Amino acid sequence: MMDKSTENLSKKNSMIDKLRRSLRRQTRKNPPSPGGEESNVLRKLHATAKNSDSAASPQPPSPSLNDGSASTSLNNNQKKEDDESDVSSHKSRTLTRSNTDPTMSTIKRMKESFYFKWKKSEDKATSIEEKDPSNTVKTEFSFRRKGDKDRRSPILEKPNFEEYLEMQAFCEATQQLIDREKHLFWETAEANKEAVEKLAADHKALEERIEQTVQQSLSLSSEEASVSALKSAVKAINLEEEQDQLWRQRCQTPPAWRPKKWKEHHDKVLHELVYSRLENPSSPTGDQVNLSSIQADIQSMGRQLKEDLQWVVEVVKNCYPPEMDICNFYARLYHQTFSARLKNIADFVLDDKDCSFLLRWVKEFYPGILEKPELASNINTEALGNLLPDELLKPLEEQYLSKQQSDLMIYIDRVLDEAKKEWDQGKEPTRDDGCYVSPVAYDVIQFINGIVTSAHITVRDPHKAQKITSNLTDFMQRYQNFHEVIIKQNKPHSKAFIKANLSCVKQFRDFLITESHLFPEDVRENCLRGLTEMKQSAHTYLLTPVHKILKPHYQKVGTSDWLKKNTFEKLLNSAEEELRELQGLTQSCHQELIGQLQQEMTVEYVRRLLKGEVKLKDKDRQLMAYMTVKENAERLHNLFARMGSKQDWLKEILTKIAEVLKLQDIPAIQMQIISLGSAYPDLSEKHVSALLKLKTNLSKADRKIVKTTLSDTLKESRADPGTRRFFSKVEVR
Repeated sequence: MMDKSTENLSKKNSMIDKLRRSLRRQTRKNPPSPGGEESNVLRKLHATAKNSDSAASPQPPSPSLNDGSASTSLNNNQKKEDDESDVSSHKSRTLTRSNTDPTMSTIKRMKESFYFKWKKSEDKATSIEEKDPSNTVKTEFSFRRKGDKDRRSPILEKPNFEEYLEMQAFCEATQQLIDREKHLFWETAEANKEAVEKLAADHKALEERIEQTVQQSLSLSSEEASVSALKSAVKAINLEEEQDQLWRQRCQTPPAWRPKKWKEHHDKVLHELVYSRLENPSSPTGDQVNLSSIQADIQSMGRQLKEDLQWVVEVVKNCYPPEMDICNFYARLYHQTFSARLKNIADFVLDDKDCSFLLRWVKEFYPGILEKPELASNINTEALGNLLPDELLKPLEEQYLSKQQSDLMIYIDRVLDEAKKEWDQGKEPTRDDGCYVSPVAYDVIQFINGIVTSAHITVRDPHKAQKITSNLTDFMQRYQNFHEVIIKQNKPHSKAFIKANLSCVKQFRDFLITESHLFPEDVRENCLRGLTEMKQSAHTYLLTPVHKILKPHYQKVGTSDWLKKNTFEKLLNSAEEELRELQGLTQSCHQELIGQLQQEMTVEYVRRLLKGEVKLKDKDRQLMAYMTVKENAERLHNLFARMGSKQDWLKEILTKIAEVLKLQDIPAIQMQIISLGSAYPDLSEKHVSALLKLKTNLSKADRKIVKTTLSDTLKESRADPGTRRFFSKVEVR
């Protein structure tokens, strides 16, 4: 009875094992769902077990661990299951039935355990796929026997080609195709036709998806998946390039799709992409409303170029390996395409505004874009060259510079015409802090500086930009003529205008000297010469009335009355009154004017003294003359210093002359004359002779010795170009 029961139980276990293995095979093909096919199989398993139990004889007591046949059968079945579970890492572990649990309980536990393990594996697979779309981590789930906690086997296989393609894992998809290709053509004696056709079709599908991804390089979304797809596509392209290279090294006949030349195709796709984006740039914005069609077209292309290159260095660059140098590749494509479009535009006869706009984009705006730090650090701008060739660029520059020159002359002539209009209407110039000022210099300087500086930036050549000011000499001549008319007509408001003009002359001179790079050298020199003449004529106009009033006092110098103090006192008082009439000039111009007056008064003083009307017969009179000249020099200096003059050197001349009058020894006189002649090389023998004649106690031979000493000194010394000239202005008969 025991033997028959044991035999039935063994048959039942064998049947259950068969059903269980069938269930595992179906599970690997189609994951179960609750209530689906898995439930049907389990119901069958349940029914079979039930029928088997009812058909058997009454169940004996459970065999003990030492009971032979049943235990042996169960142990053999257990060992068989363990052996089968180790055959392949892709097969799942079998569920081990307990020796103590009833069959129904075992089936129920197996069902619950199977669904729980499948559901947990599905959740885990989803989580891993999100983190690892390339499926580099294998997903696992398994049935576990009681007491076998750590033994697991993967049952979910890695994605196939179609799944990789759908996930945009192009690198992995490409590797699969390469592996299949190697197997078919390198490892198999004769390639299967159907397998080759399938491989060719997969290659085509992959190529289409990669091309589509590359075409979207400049319109990637901010999502990580979009960037990841481009990265994977680039890796796939490089894998295919390596495979092409391997085929070149083999002697076998390659498949029809080799070489694929995906790198070459990639470059072509990007070229077409760049051309399309510049051919159809993004819609113009509001700032293009007032632009011509040519200007709007250029600006739209330029804006698109700028935005795309910024996107390349910020996003696209990170999808490519450094050796592909993608930033410079894109830069060359945009440079060449933009250049071709601008060449077509430059072939037309452009009006001045369109010409200027085109030239500024070529020489100013486009280089400015490339000079931005984020682009300059990733792009070799020097290797790109010019957007337009010289044969197209040169006529554009000439047209542009001619227009700028014409505009400048129109603007500055209007400024001068406005000043003439106010003069004709009898208006005085406006005052600023009590000083007469004119807007002529300020306005003209602003126009010159603005237009020439802008042209310099546009043409990127300072010498070319100087062409704009080549007609400035004509303007200065007109301004000088207007200045002379004011002086000649000598109207009541003439002095006010001349004082205002002196301020303009000063501004023009400073501008021509400090900003010399804006002018051709000959133009600058001619303008400076004209300004010097204007300043001198203005000084003469303003100072002539002063000298006319001081003339009676000049006539007393060098006479017997001159040695009386009150004579020079009257000269100083009259001079001080006239100096007040010279107010109304800016500080710098006032200093120059009264400095010139001080010099002219000193020249007149020396001229009158050397005229020789006073005779210094002895030492006492010579000493008196010394004290008078020295005192006059001190008081004259103090007067002008109080008025703002900085001509301290004029005091020194009178002091040295006074020393000559005092000295009695010939050697001492020689030394003083040498000192005077060294400081002022324009001192002549005539001047020395006239000065020594005042000392009537000197012999003719002594005077000759002193003059010879001066002559030798002047021959040996070389005058400093910056040395002030004084004695050449003192006429001696």
